[in-house]
Amino acid sequence: MTTIRTAFVLGGGGRWGAVEVGMLDALTAAGIAPDLVIGCSIGAINGAVFAADPTAKGVDRLRAIWTQVAEDDPFGARIDERVRSLVSMRNAVHPNDGLAELITSNLTATTFEDLVVPFECVAAVIERATERWFTSGLLLPALLASSAIPVLLPPVEIDGEHHYDGGLVNSIPIDRAVDRGATEIFVLQVGRVEEALEPPRRLDQAALVALELARRHRYATALATPPHGVTIHVLPTGDPVRMGDPRQLRWRDTRDALERMDTAQVAAAAYLAENHLGRAPGEPVAPVKAGG
Repeated sequence: MTTIRTAFVLGGGGRWGAVEVGMLDALTAAGIAPDLVIGCSIGAINGAVFAADPTAKGVDRLRAIWTQVAEDDPFGARIDERVRSLVSMRNAVHPNDGLAELITSNLTATTFEDLVVPFECVAAVIERATERWFTSGLLLPALLASSAIPVLLPPVEIDGEHHYDGGLVNSIPIDRAVDRGATEIFVLQVGRVEEALEPPRRLDQAALVALELARRHRYATALATPPHGVTIHVLPTGDPVRMGDPRQLRWRDTRDALERMDTAQVAAAAYLAENHLGRAPGEPVAPVKAGG
């Protein structure tokens, strides 16, 4: 069993998840390797791809995936199909077939056991109103469950229970990394938590603030009360998501993905350098840590 010291925690955030690729780029370039990768929602998908190849080559694969997403909508539903979904009262606007194809065509592992670095992801169990952690078995259903955004995507049935997006129960699961024994945790968040919340002034803001309160509460608690001996690094995106940002409503528009990846890479690399984290320039790259 591998001793877990360093954990990468990749939070949820849909289209904003491109920034996590830039952060992984900076971490890899600095020679910082994880003993455990933990993911939620889009962070689960990014995390699984990286855990399969936790090297610069793996980061390049993620960049290629996000480039593909920016050019070709993985949901693949035309406007008339979305209207039919609403009229027929189906439980989601989109099927998850397109997302499943995107994952299977780009992920080099089939099971958790195939990954180079141990990986875990979280989903919300509808029947029990609790979180479920996936740590073994097939990757695809676990990743689909962790990223099943209510209304947009259908719940995923696994072992007789139905699962929704892990962000409903643990959007940035720092506490899971602590529970697993990590003493140095790198948080790859998508930018929302970099901006303080303010009271809403409009009706649309009220819904966003309420959602953000629910999303942030557990994260904020874990961040404020780390156990003795645990260090948490929240990597910056370089482009915080402000509550009034209209791009939050354009959840399918990923045309700025490449720009956001590059911005996050620069910001995260600067953070690592300023805090003297990782290897100094010219030092050899540390060997990749194998799973156990």
